Amino acid sequence: MKKLLIYGATGYTGRMAAERAKALGLDFEIAGRNQQRLTALAEQLGVPLRVFEAFDGAAKALADIDVLLNFAGPFAKTAELLMRVCLEAGVDYLDITAEINVYRLAERLGAEAAEAGVMLLPGVGWDVVPTDCLAVHVAQRVHEPQSLKVALQVPGSMSRGSAMSVSEIIGAGLMARVDGHLVPIPDAQPQEFDFGEGLVPCAPLSFGDLVTGWHSAGIPNIAMFVHVSGDAFPEGDLSQLPDGPTAEHRDAHRARAVAEVTGADGTVARSMIETVNGYSYTPLAAVEAARRVLEGERRPGFETPARMFGGKFAETIEGTTITDL
Repeated sequence: MKKLLIYGATGYTGRMAAERAKALGLDFEIAGRNQQRLTALAEQLGVPLRVFEAFDGAAKALADIDVLLNFAGPFAKTAELLMRVCLEAGVDYLDITAEINVYRLAERLGAEAAEAGVMLLPGVGWDVVPTDCLAVHVAQRVHEPQSLKVALQVPGSMSRGSAMSVSEIIGAGLMARVDGHLVPIPDAQPQEFDFGEGLVPCAPLSFGDLVTGWHSAGIPNIAMFVHVSGDAFPEGDLSQLPDGPTAEHRDAHRARAVAEVTGADGTVARSMIETVNGYSYTPLAAVEAARRVLEGERRPGFETPARMFGGKFAETIEGTTITDL
């Protein structure tokens, strides 16, 4: 049996993923930087642990590992080092980030990864699994899709790790894909989208879908938006935020995204995906993706969730539905 390593396993989402991997009976170990926290979780789950930092030369820490699933954010600080370690060790790399610069990095490293026989598959959580699959779904509803708009609804409170990742996304600047190329759009304006309860304003933001939508659906023009409700995007000292929302809070806030595709003849198609809360969805989708890779669903180089597992992958997670609008 091939072995999975969950890095960042003691974090809010990483812990849920480790518990899910245990429930599925996967052969896995947990890893991270904090030995005390790792030891407690390893004893609870009855699995081995590895303590190491994401740094050059850490390839020996991946001995006997086939797939690394990274939960340690913000990913701007861990993804590149872990990707390069995986390339050196011959280990497939997966993570759950929405940070666009991580996707751009994986894209740039794609040829090197293919040569090394390693797959780089960022974004196996929420975002981008549901939106990537939604883009593929809507693209099939028009002739020669030319443009894609994706809007995410972010309900309820955000975890400390997610808030830090959002800071990285904001810091990357506003971008869009225009005629196949990523370009800065500092003057991008909000647009309105309907998540089922009427039109609401959505702000432009540069998520990883600007990369995945191009590769998965072949759409040359892509713009991303987000609707924030309540205290979803916190301000101030992010390190003081709680680990993440409670189970009751997650159950009370389902997640939605809308995609709109325009075809060459001007036809417009819209669809919405609804899932369990993003924090509940992410460990389910990420561990399912890792399980599939362990079982041989892999292709060396840079990959996207929908291109690797098919446009129906998002709907394999219970409670997920796509509605054509």
